[in-house]
Amino acid sequence: MSRILVLGGAGYLGAPVTARLGALPGATVLHGGRAAPDGGGGAGGRPAPDLPADLGTVPVDVLAGGLAALGPDVVVNCAGLTGGPASTLAAVNARGPAALCEAMAAAVPAARLVQLGSAAEYGPGTPGTPLHESAAARPAGVYGATKLAGTLAVTGSGLDAVVLRVFNPVGPGAPASGLPGRLAAAFRAAPPDGAVRTGGLGAYRDFVDVNDVAEAVALAATAAGPLPPVLNIGSGRARPARDLAAELAGLAGFTGRIEESGAGSERSAAASWVCADIALAAAALGWQPARTLRDALAALWLTTAPAAGASA
Repeated sequence: MSRILVLGGAGYLGAPVTARLGALPGATVLHGGRAAPDGGGGAGGRPAPDLPADLGTVPVDVLAGGLAALGPDVVVNCAGLTGGPASTLAAVNARGPAALCEAMAAAVPAARLVQLGSAAEYGPGTPGTPLHESAAARPAGVYGATKLAGTLAVTGSGLDAVVLRVFNPVGPGAPASGLPGRLAAAFRAAPPDGAVRTGGLGAYRDFVDVNDVAEAVALAATAAGPLPPVLNIGSGRARPARDLAAELAGLAGFTGRIEESGAGSERSAAASWVCADIALAAAALGWQPARTLRDALAALWLTTAPAAGASA
């Protein structure tokens, strides 16, 4: 029986990853993350973590002790931040994976580590040229730089480890800090024939369903033998953000105006065209995206319904 520890399992990507790993035959999924303030269960009735630890601040020896006690066969790190002060981004996205690698080397050196990285580590792409894992990493902002630092800590750790570089995930739980979540909230609030204002939608992105990401994590967690240090996880197709907005507007029954003004996401404004080369993930994991952008947006839209929020 395999023991899989998921760190950050309550987050946007962590939740579908945890659900998918929980469905693996013979797997026992353990949970790691911040403890609730009272030391009890987490928000939304979630159980207290098996490994209460904030990777941004936990001492390495304390983390190693917790790992030794749990004895996981696989550790999946979904913990990460996409926005906030530079010091906080560095603590969670860079220091966190580095501390985790040191602790694993001391406590569970034979365990596999699956780390979620980001396409922002690459920086700007070249229109028409999908990004291969061998492409130069030239992050354009603090977020991408801190995620790249975390990747370097993992790939240089000497552990049995792989970084899954996730491109633009879409699906239930999308945060309002990103375009899909922000637009879903705006369409919910706007009259059907009203106006929704957003930043510029001319950038091309590689949108991937969060459940396809979760499937890639499950395959990486259970793959036999060593894996390449970095694998791209995307749809393999660049689409204008305008397509996403139009698709979501259709699902919402919104027939009004989408008014573009200003820049797009601060996190990726410098990257006008991004697309993943996913051939290596197909070869190493047998993974291919199985869901469409419409599938991902339909699931997102459904979970933003008032009734869904009231029953959560």
